[in-house]
Amino acid sequence: MKTIIAILCSIISLSAIAQDPEFSQYYASPLYLNPAFAGSASDHRLIANHRNQWPAITNGFVTYAFSWDVAIDQYKSGVGLLLTVDKAGTAGLKSTQFNFQYAYKIPLGEKWIASAGLNFGVANRNIDFNKLVFNDQLCLDCDNMPPSSDYNTIQSATYFDFGAGGLVYSRKIWFGFSASHLNTPNRSLLDQEAAIPIKTTVHGGIRIPLYHGMLKKERVSAIAPSFVYKNQGNFDQLDIGTYFLYEPVIMGLWYRGIPIKQNVKDNISHDAIVVILGFQLSKIELTYSYDLTVSELGPVSGGSHEIALKYSPGFGIKARAKKREKFIPCPTFIK
Repeated sequence: MKTIIAILCSIISLSAIAQDPEFSQYYASPLYLNPAFAGSASDHRLIANHRNQWPAITNGFVTYAFSWDVAIDQYKSGVGLLLTVDKAGTAGLKSTQFNFQYAYKIPLGEKWIASAGLNFGVANRNIDFNKLVFNDQLCLDCDNMPPSSDYNTIQSATYFDFGAGGLVYSRKIWFGFSASHLNTPNRSLLDQEAAIPIKTTVHGGIRIPLYHGMLKKERVSAIAPSFVYKNQGNFDQLDIGTYFLYEPVIMGLWYRGIPIKQNVKDNISHDAIVVILGFQLSKIELTYSYDLTVSELGPVSGGSHEIALKYSPGFGIKARAKKREKFIPCPTFIK
């Protein structure tokens, strides 16, 4: 039954220090990771992401992201659009943000590109009161109970968000950093101060082609070790692992945690083991990942499920083939 406990839990969560939702398949959501990735592919790129975190816990965390980006070579630029939706809790706490991203690209010789990106966002946060039942609605003859109208001070919050990032890459190597919420926006629903802490991210990787052994040479094969380190407020996280591609199959194995660090309970800071499986065709990439929780929360959480779908329509490939590419595409585990 939805009781007053739901609204109290929601209010407590609103006053706590906020942390951003995250994707385990971080390179399958490049614009969410770093605005400098805008226009880094060789074609138009449309991506949809869905994450269901801790499904065994009632009304856990569900996150969606939808993005589109393209390179504009004649202006040494890339542009992108990113929509994110995050839902949590019985009260239907929902955060929606729309972002416009711009990246400017600078050639560093013939083999390297530097990209500087900006993110301009507008967001809204709210609660669905239709999903709540208050005390005065359950107990008609009880005294000294606050009426549901006492919670009218809880309203939706709309705010602007600003971020930036940088990226240096060749056809096989990439390294970048980003900073989100540089303006530390206030998203409190209680007309109080609930600033979002600045999130800093450092990430990098290398794509290593595989040519020998039992693998067929006519099929693309490669491994791509990479890492992402994030810090936000008192929270930090390290993801490290590798993709393996043997066309059209994609596999990946990741570890999330900082084993040299202890958490608040003086235990080793483990979080999850991430397994990724998918396939890649000429225009479509589809990957699924499962987070096996190895922290104190354990299997009771149900882990986390994540799906990423990328579509490249091929509009710009023929045009690029007629002339030497001015800006090389950022490498991925695919190509």
